[in-house]
Amino acid sequence: MCDTPPMTAETITADASGTFTLGDLPVSRIGFGAMRLTGSAAFHLGTPSDRARSIAVLRRAVELGVNHIDTAAFYFSALRSANELINTALAPYPDDLLIATKVGPFRDCSGEWATSARPDQLRGHVEENLRQLGRDHLDLVYLRRMRQDSIAEHFGVLADLRAAGLIRHLGISAVEPRHLTEALQIAPVVAVQNRFGLAAADPDADELLRMCGERGIAFVPFFAIAGEGADRGATAARQQDEVLAVAHAHGVSPAQVRIAWTLHQGPHVLAIPGTGNADHLADNIAAGAIRLTEEELDRLDAVRRAA
Repeated sequence: MCDTPPMTAETITADASGTFTLGDLPVSRIGFGAMRLTGSAAFHLGTPSDRARSIAVLRRAVELGVNHIDTAAFYFSALRSANELINTALAPYPDDLLIATKVGPFRDCSGEWATSARPDQLRGHVEENLRQLGRDHLDLVYLRRMRQDSIAEHFGVLADLRAAGLIRHLGISAVEPRHLTEALQIAPVVAVQNRFGLAAADPDADELLRMCGERGIAFVPFFAIAGEGADRGATAARQQDEVLAVAHAHGVSPAQVRIAWTLHQGPHVLAIPGTGNADHLADNIAAGAIRLTEEELDRLDAVRRAA
């Protein structure tokens, strides 16, 4: 009788992270963020990524069980568009694949950031995502708040587009707790995206994490594996030491520990790490299989609270 071969990063699939249902769409809790597919400086028209490699990464992600991809029409560099890469790599799309996009910020054709979209511009931005992705509806659209005091008018436009069948589910991003309450009075919210991680969190993230858990709403952190760039002050060295110690104990990388810690924050928390490297992709997905002990979680939580 043959022995079962050991699991490696290349053989662990997104199923290991568990599942969560966004609205009526079940997804693995490890997904994929598309921003970095377009180049190392996608928001500043930096060096374009290698097109073939980016397409291969997307296809490999789906092969490894990823069925939740996060993108936006404003994810582009000098020669690359994340939406176009997704369309080229994956269309016709698998039936179980959820593609989430976002509107609110936008850039002109030169790549320069424009002011926040007005409510009357949002339909055009939704239609641009539809065109680039080659779809007749969008599975999930986030309204990315751009410092507005109220999101009611903007979110109301997206709710109308949902009623018209252009959007299946709605989310909000970069918000305060009061904005979630505001949005829920207009239409169902299935996901909230805010900055959150061991070394990267906005002041409202913990409260939003709690509110989402109580309401069965997905909490989808961005910059969850930001490390050195997000560390601040005297706690940075201690935090890195703690992450490295846990990583060593599990034989994994610090980035994998950060992803695992994120997923341990609740069954409604989803991770969308992005990369343009197939090896890093496999490692990110394999992080969904890491089970941190209570002692390890306590150590990491203590460092985050002290930051």
